[in-house]
Amino acid sequence: MKLKPHWQMLIALVAATLLGIILRSMDHSSVAGLIDFFQFVGNLFMALLKMIIVPLVASSVIVGIASLHGVKGFGRLLGKTAGFYALTSFLAICLGLMLVNVIEPGLKDGQANEAIAKAFTSHEANEAALDKVEMAKQRGADEQKPFDQLKGFFLRMVPPNIFAAASSNGQMLGLIFFSICFAVGMTRLPLERVKPLRDLFESINEVMITLTHTIMALSPIGVFALIVPVIYNTGGELFLSLGKYFGTVLLALGIHLFVIMPLVIRFLANVNPWAHFRAMKTALLTAFSTASSSATLPVTMRCIQEEAGVSKKTASFTLPLGATVNMDGTALYECVAVIFVAQVMGVDMSFTAQFMVVISALLTSVGVAGIPSASLVAIFIILTNSNIPGAETAMVALLAVDRLLDMTRTAVNVFGDSCAAIVIAKSEGEEVLTT
Repeated sequence: MKLKPHWQMLIALVAATLLGIILRSMDHSSVAGLIDFFQFVGNLFMALLKMIIVPLVASSVIVGIASLHGVKGFGRLLGKTAGFYALTSFLAICLGLMLVNVIEPGLKDGQANEAIAKAFTSHEANEAALDKVEMAKQRGADEQKPFDQLKGFFLRMVPPNIFAAASSNGQMLGLIFFSICFAVGMTRLPLERVKPLRDLFESINEVMITLTHTIMALSPIGVFALIVPVIYNTGGELFLSLGKYFGTVLLALGIHLFVIMPLVIRFLANVNPWAHFRAMKTALLTAFSTASSSATLPVTMRCIQEEAGVSKKTASFTLPLGATVNMDGTALYECVAVIFVAQVMGVDMSFTAQFMVVISALLTSVGVAGIPSASLVAIFIILTNSNIPGAETAMVALLAVDRLLDMTRTAVNVFGDSCAAIVIAKSEGEEVLTT
């Protein structure tokens, strides 16, 4: 009997974790070649997923909006989607702010934790970590103020070159905006004029969905190859000193994933949260393994339509947009990370200063690319705006525990997108999960 995909992926996760632990106990020189091979296979799997994103997103958005038969329906759908994403992101940020102030992971006996501060300044950074921080500085240099962040968001939304936007790694906002405008233009023309074009995009969309099924058949191998190097390379030197911070972020993400979002879909859509978790299990495991909401998008779209019963029209609009602008887990993480660094560095942040962190986290999370560790840019921006010292060294140290947190918050992001699709589909009168 063939195992279901989510069981295959779960077994791959467990096996990869065990192998990673075993390899850590062996001499590095004897396993370096094997780790490089796993990284190659994992990168190849990620490349396959990313390869189908552009044609899948463009065809899905165009087909979804073109089927609305008019701009009026599109406007209603856009309003509901934007409202839902703003609400859940705000709830996530407030939850993170509350927990980081209650637990105070950066303090010890009410004072700045000197052990963590020492780790921040003395942690030996590898070249890859320094490169990530430097890239974050460069990308964040032009968006230092909330208003500049908002301007940058709209400038990215309207690309001067749609092909450049489509080829830009993780920056899907321009492609989605163009696809929306193109589809709305189709709805303004007589049906007989645009029917051949609509049929073409529907055929392209069906081909991409079939291709997604084929690639996902390789997911257990890809997941295994992605996780082994993560377990092997995750050092333990900062886990003890950053354990309280690590636990705070995981607790906040867990509450948002297993408490807040289930309550939201229960009360707003009368959907059984457990049934929705079952429907999205493959997408959640993929998101956790890849740490990329963009790479997970094809899987999310398949699960929400085939397992949860959401129509292609609703899924094709809400999910690509959500993978670009809805980052509940990322926004929550940014808030906790910034307040944590402030506590460690002895910066007493007033209510007004923390409120500005909330606003900055909300704005920056919208523009964060759906790729691993992209939130570094947002964290650097917020730390700089808040005049918190030690931004660079703090980010280098936090990178030591970031990968596992990145995987977890990506799963939260993807689940939030799927909840939006469910709630909006139910509000549109669709028959979705109810038991």
